[in-house]
Amino acid sequence: MGLMDYLKGQFLEIIQWTDDSRDTLSWRFPDEDKEIKRGAQLIVRESQVAQFVYLGQFGDTFGPGKHTLTTDNIPILSTLKGWKYGFESPFKADVYYVTTRLFTGNKWGTSNPIMMRDQDFGIVRVRAFGTFDFRISEPRLFLKEVAGSDHHFRLDEFADTMRSRVISVFSDALATAKVPVLDLATRYSDLGEALLPIINPIMQGKYGIEISSFVLENASVPPEVEAAIDKRSSMSAIGNLNDYVKFQMAEGRAKGGGGGPAGAPAEIAMGFGMANQMMGAGAFNMNPAAGGVAPSPVPGAAPAAGAPPALDILTPAQIAQSLGVSEADVISSIEGGQIKAKKIGSQYRITKAALDEFLAQ
Repeated sequence: MGLMDYLKGQFLEIIQWTDDSRDTLSWRFPDEDKEIKRGAQLIVRESQVAQFVYLGQFGDTFGPGKHTLTTDNIPILSTLKGWKYGFESPFKADVYYVTTRLFTGNKWGTSNPIMMRDQDFGIVRVRAFGTFDFRISEPRLFLKEVAGSDHHFRLDEFADTMRSRVISVFSDALATAKVPVLDLATRYSDLGEALLPIINPIMQGKYGIEISSFVLENASVPPEVEAAIDKRSSMSAIGNLNDYVKFQMAEGRAKGGGGGPAGAPAEIAMGFGMANQMMGAGAFNMNPAAGGVAPSPVPGAAPAAGAPPALDILTPAQIAQSLGVSEADVISSIEGGQIKAKKIGSQYRITKAALDEFLAQ
């Protein structure tokens, strides 16, 4: 091998990278301790960006195309190296190729519940997971904050590095958006689109990454919150208890009331009418002094000495029995605000006046 062949082998004349993988985000060109020759050809393919790094500082950035490395097209590197009148001698620099195509279907998920404040349920613990699509929009910032000096930074390394950061940004965005838990659990697609404008500026500003799609596939809440959501849905489905009873009455008249399932609405209607008559006659008056009928004492129980006279107070069970509906229906109407009641401990108590007002609706 002659001297010219030896010298030629010490310099880099063509710098390029043919990406045959689908999971590489950044790749450092292996210079094998060789120097870059003046006039060397830099080839950058579509969906690639070439970033020069000189002594730990970012130099020039090249997009897709074929570039001849001269003083004119590497002004930043010329300044960093201190070439005052252009360079004639070879030089050393690291060349990083960064993939700028879209990476789709990346999974994210909360390892621990997120604490969020909800206007309906107070402080709620939420777990969520989904997918997101991203591309590298700022190669320098990405290399600095995410990939570092890794000579071959892959997608699996990115997932390990960025998963917690994505969750942190998602948590902040969720708190900023103040999305109700009821919407969080039922409007996944809309929620992802709503959070994207909040998440994207943070990811671009901190990591040089653009999130093109953020999908929430599932959000779960503790069982007690799920039960509350189901209960609220049931109340919405049934609606006003008064309207529900009227509907049952109308259905009973349409089908006829001869017993069996078809007769049940008619029986409810009869109970509803009887309740109105009993209310007018003071049958629910719990005050003996006012002429009402006192509730039957518990067998074997002696009346309490010096007990105050009973008031016109009813329990949900008594109202349900008189109307021919379930106690749960009555409680649902109380919680929905259709029947006014007072809660003492864990039990509801309804005055006769409040029941009269409800029946008059």
